[in-house]
Amino acid sequence: MKRWLGKAETTLGNHSDRLNAINIFPVADGDTGTNLYLTVRAAAHAADAVVEGGAAPTSASATAQSHHAAPDPSLHDVGAVLARAGQVAMEQARGNSGTLFAVFLCAAAEPLAGHTRISSPLLAAALNRAQIRAWSALSDPVPGTMLSVMEAAARAAAAVDSAHDGDDSNQTLGLALDAAVEAALAAVVRTEEQLDALQAAHVVDAGGVGMLLILDCLRSAVLGEELQSELLDGLHGYDVQDPHIHVGMPRDEGVEVMCTISLSPLDAAMMRQRLDEMGDSVIMSQVGGGADEAGLYRWRVHVHVLDADLAVALIRSLGEPTDISVSELAVPRDPEAPAATVAATVDAAVGPASAAETRNPDGYAR
Repeated sequence: MKRWLGKAETTLGNHSDRLNAINIFPVADGDTGTNLYLTVRAAAHAADAVVEGGAAPTSASATAQSHHAAPDPSLHDVGAVLARAGQVAMEQARGNSGTLFAVFLCAAAEPLAGHTRISSPLLAAALNRAQIRAWSALSDPVPGTMLSVMEAAARAAAAVDSAHDGDDSNQTLGLALDAAVEAALAAVVRTEEQLDALQAAHVVDAGGVGMLLILDCLRSAVLGEELQSELLDGLHGYDVQDPHIHVGMPRDEGVEVMCTISLSPLDAAMMRQRLDEMGDSVIMSQVGGGADEAGLYRWRVHVHVLDADLAVALIRSLGEPTDISVSELAVPRDPEAPAATVAATVDAAVGPASAAETRNPDGYAR
């Protein structure tokens, strides 16, 4: 898991500019590559902290543990390490793509809990749980996005598992991973014909390509093989060196609002309904485990709205949010900025958890 997420962080950092260049759906704001990179980076660093610290920390300060402490059994629990990485990714998720990946990671950890290694049956179960959770997190899920790529990978892994009668050998695991990546690639190619905006621009979906890269990193880390350098050859829009495609498109009005909040199931359902009426790209997914002593569950909330004040007022009427961020969808990004520079800019833009104080001029907010 540590190798996978570390490899995915590096790969998305290398590809973030090209992913940004073809990012035109659901908003042509050119930040999918950056959002995925920063979210995966958060997950990778969390996995590092778990492994190096000797236990799954509950806060940043808890990671500073002695390296001479007794080994923690959870270090051998694939699901526990991945769950912690997913929780941190969820808390620090950026944009639609980052939030959906964090949902994917948290859900994938559940079938792996208590297991010390990945097998074909477990991979199939994890990918299936993850794609179902990601589809259900969105109020209005759309085929032709990274959701379709997740689903295709899950179906392919399940087919291999079924064909080999649940064999848990490393050989069958390799076949399942190969099949998942191959199916993900085919799903990426199909995205262009599934969405009118992509077809008109003659590009594939940026989030889908990012998910494909993440899955190939998983394959590479588990099997000890190199990434498939030819994987992206011929993808429409990906090998174009022209300026970013989204730059010449109509500017989207409105803002992206994100936060974390504790809600009862009833209030969560009410918030989703109200946000659906108010805006679009609504994503709501639970963070962490079950309910607290008051019966409340932690939720990560994401929405695109025209009026940030109305959205924040609604959120505050139902609970006390933390990590609120508000970023302008129409603010132009610098297509020449490398991922490392963008990441540094985002880290420097951290402010108090109030909507008014997180409207950052560069369009990114924590």
